[in-house]
Amino acid sequence: MDGDPAVEPELDSFSLILPLPYRVAFILILGVWAWGVNLHYLYLLKIDVPSLIKYSSRTSSSLPHHQRTYALATTITGPLLISLFFFWTLTRGIPSAVLSWDIIPQSYLFLLCLFFLVPYKRLSPHGRFRFLTTLKRVSIGGIAEAQDGKFGDILLADVLTSYSKVLGDLFVSLCMFLSSGKSSTDKPDRGCGGQYIVPIIISIPSMIRLRQCLIEYKRVRDNPQKTAGTGWGGQHLANALKYSSAFPVIILSALQRGYDPNKIGLSETGLFRLWLLTVFLNSFYSFYWDVAKDWDLTLFSPSSSHHSYAPISPSFPSSLSSDPLSPSFPARHQHPYPYGLRPRTHFHTPQIYYTAIVIDLLLRCTWSLKLSPHLDHWNDLEGSIFVMELAEVVRRWVWIFFRVEAEWVRVKSGGGAGIGDEMLLGPLPSRM
Repeated sequence: MDGDPAVEPELDSFSLILPLPYRVAFILILGVWAWGVNLHYLYLLKIDVPSLIKYSSRTSSSLPHHQRTYALATTITGPLLISLFFFWTLTRGIPSAVLSWDIIPQSYLFLLCLFFLVPYKRLSPHGRFRFLTTLKRVSIGGIAEAQDGKFGDILLADVLTSYSKVLGDLFVSLCMFLSSGKSSTDKPDRGCGGQYIVPIIISIPSMIRLRQCLIEYKRVRDNPQKTAGTGWGGQHLANALKYSSAFPVIILSALQRGYDPNKIGLSETGLFRLWLLTVFLNSFYSFYWDVAKDWDLTLFSPSSSHHSYAPISPSFPSSLSSDPLSPSFPARHQHPYPYGLRPRTHFHTPQIYYTAIVIDLLLRCTWSLKLSPHLDHWNDLEGSIFVMELAEVVRRWVWIFFRVEAEWVRVKSGGGAGIGDEMLLGPLPSRM
């Protein structure tokens, strides 16, 4: 479209350099690079991620999974850099040119989809096919059985919750590109398609995880071989409650964006306070779950400082177990494990876990910036929105390291994927 003087001043300097379609593409590609780093570091720790997600083992002649992920990430990064080069060369930061050449970033998004869909042999076809198969099942809230890759379904669905706002921006970009008289490189119109379309899209990942939790609860309830050790499914209901707590936040955020006192029946201050309450509950409940349940750490356990553990030693009496969790493990080899952690850990120092906990807490509470009168406007800037979306992806990247490590410890300690989640995660405390 031609530049319109009425709208050109709305383009901030950040959007002139990195318009919305490129921001979406950047965060999507960053996720592929981040997954490669996850696989690489966990591989160095001798944690077999493919076996946890039930992905077919590589042959002796093929590259490790993290190297193939890096290769895929490199392949999709190259066209992005070329596209950006042409876009910057043609637009030179001129608002009218930025609005006119939106076909360039939109073409790259189309190309990015082809990278995942076209079965080109050099682009990790087996991995992409597995991803698309899992995404198809997960997209309707489905979840595989434990022996068929349930953990992989959970990981992907949780990643989608961190990409919820990115998915919303992807829709906005496409909607603006296809709308008459609009440009996808213009200031994002997050009301494109209707006031509630984007909030609905943002809520879909939480709906997916909610349904998965309810399916797992039903499986536990219907299991004829259920024992006291497998629990009654309360963990899954509590987890479902966590994902349900996201819906009031999304709804109230949408109402604040299109505030109309005649329709809502609340003052703007009252609506903000209600939103503040819901986002506080969602953030701290989610933080508790990350640490205590997903990572299986004992930070919130009243008796966390009374557990004991021992590093595995090569020299034990032959008549006694070398397993520090075994009752026959010599008591003199046991000592309290670091506060808030657990008996078995794979990362090298306790400080890594404590740092991850702090990062998770801080990035779960980025909404608190709205409480500062000096930073309130910062949340409405396009560059700030991009940083917030980026921060959530980084938080999820950190979360994956410890979630996978915890699952590896559970599988090795519990005897396999068939063990009940109630026994693995422990009972819910009487108070949080």
